[in-house]
Amino acid sequence: MSKGIFITATGTDIGKTFVTALMIKKLREAGFKAGYYKAVLSGAEVTKNALIPGDADYVNRAAKLGEKPEGLVSYVYKNAVSPHLAAKLEGNPVAMEVVKSAYRKAAAKYDYLTVEGSGGIVCPIRYDHRKIMLEDIIRELDLSTLIVADAGLGTINAVVLTVEYMKQKNLSIKGIIFNHFHEGNVMEADNKQMVEALTGIPVIALVKDHDTELNLDANKLAALYD
Repeated sequence: MSKGIFITATGTDIGKTFVTALMIKKLREAGFKAGYYKAVLSGAEVTKNALIPGDADYVNRAAKLGEKPEGLVSYVYKNAVSPHLAAKLEGNPVAMEVVKSAYRKAAAKYDYLTVEGSGGIVCPIRYDHRKIMLEDIIRELDLSTLIVADAGLGTINAVVLTVEYMKQKNLSIKGIIFNHFHEGNVMEADNKQMVEALTGIPVIALVKDHDTELNLDANKLAALYD
């Protein structure tokens, strides 16, 4: 039976796509049958009248999945705005059953499925006569989560607020990954200690810019999936 985990972040442009790719690459190189799925992507690239889902395309190439990028994402929007607004502008609202069906299809193909979220944890996916928040997708797919955060200034506040919100929503958090980490930076090392002390959740990996490998044992990484 396939195992999965959901990757969220403390905000937009934190680098969760980069981290997600490193995770899947790590598992695949260790012999795990690992794949990727993303329910909703906004801000897609437009090439020859086609929408290219940039996040999925990057993960596909970096982790050498060999999939068609458009097959990795259920909803792709051109407008680089929150998914709920992009859906409104483009007339293609998200249906939870479509997401669940696509997830089940991907889960049937891979033993370890990494699901990437959109934006930060408080992300409206649909907000009309039906309301879907990002947390609803996590709950419907019955997944635990990892939080990707920037290692730098301001991350203590961002991580603690994200964790507290997720705890209130009864979302399981397996760990935190710091991105844009700089070895020897006193503040960033302290940020790690403070985040762990204030949340009780471990920072399981430190990712530097341009890293080509996740500094985390593949078996320990695989154990986070459930």
